[in-house]
Amino acid sequence: MKLGIDRFLQSEYTRVKGKRVGLVSNLTGVNQHLEPSIDLLHQHPDVNLVSLYAPEHGIRGDAKEGEQIDSSTDPHTGLPVFSLYGETRKPTPDMLANVDVLLFDLQDIGSRYYTYIYTMAYVMEACGENDISLIILDRPNPSGGLHVEGNLVEEAFRSFVGLLPITNCHGMTVAELAGLFQTEFGYTCDLDIVKMEGWSREMYYDDTGLAWVPPSPNAPSLDMALLYPGTCLLEGTNVSEGRGTTKPFEQFGAPYMDGYTLAKEINALQLPGVMARQASFVPTYQKYDSEQCHGIQLHLIDRDVYKPVSNGIKIIHRIAQLYPNDFAFVESSNGRFMFDLLAGTDTLRNAIKKDNLSSYFSESTKETAAFLKQRAPYLLYQ
Repeated sequence: MKLGIDRFLQSEYTRVKGKRVGLVSNLTGVNQHLEPSIDLLHQHPDVNLVSLYAPEHGIRGDAKEGEQIDSSTDPHTGLPVFSLYGETRKPTPDMLANVDVLLFDLQDIGSRYYTYIYTMAYVMEACGENDISLIILDRPNPSGGLHVEGNLVEEAFRSFVGLLPITNCHGMTVAELAGLFQTEFGYTCDLDIVKMEGWSREMYYDDTGLAWVPPSPNAPSLDMALLYPGTCLLEGTNVSEGRGTTKPFEQFGAPYMDGYTLAKEINALQLPGVMARQASFVPTYQKYDSEQCHGIQLHLIDRDVYKPVSNGIKIIHRIAQLYPNDFAFVESSNGRFMFDLLAGTDTLRNAIKKDNLSSYFSESTKETAAFLKQRAPYLLYQ
């Protein structure tokens, strides 16, 4: 198993010899021996690394979700760090003024809500506008490359947690997504790819032999990544998704819930591949900070049959049924619902409110089929 960065450092570095190189990365940019790509490229005699570009969570991964990041200087290399999650999310001409080629080396989580893939889209757009080459150093999709599930993002609900019309679970690597973005969605640039070696579509992250590096502070494990495409939707409700605990997106609840009842009700749904257990917790920040919450922890029993999106939706629907006077979708100050931005549509929220999911699932099944057909030409691995 060789990552894109491993192959680049071994032989593909000749693509940038004699050029000024910028790197879009963070703490997830490591080789198979957990050595940071930043340091390896900075020390490489034939790579002239001149600048760094930081996505959400910062260049060293220590910023919380949604926290704005300022441009800075990296204390370990002395290189300038340009923030792509602050005043701008797209590299400006000034940020790219001294660069001939950009490398992109970020570990995605495999779900469309994760902002790293949209940082990549904006980087592609900026490279096209500024006549700069872009090389994607590919990494595994933690959930593998087979499972695809969910609806497509509608134009009216595009945001940085759902910028482009892809499904909740897309089953693609970042390099495969780059090909899709360029050809299907118009993010045109001089794009090159360094593929992985030894990865195939049926492989989960723990099949690769690679150590898990949390892509963000609330992504501590592979189980979290597998559950996340469904449980992330809880961010748009008044249910704590477990942020501020040791099991974010695996456990969730609220002060108004009864965890024993909820666990019994969810297990009665007989959702494929998962079981629920009563859990209580006290978040250390965000929703219900320092308050005791009651709810459930989801335990993956068979990840090959688990359907994260549909299971997550059915769980949220059951919570809404059990607690009609307490459960709510959170409305932002501008009157929009975060749930709709995550879902990529208001159809799902309205279906839950109307207590009827059948039409939503019927339509999303069609959209999944359409996306499977659309993505097929861009798959790089068997």
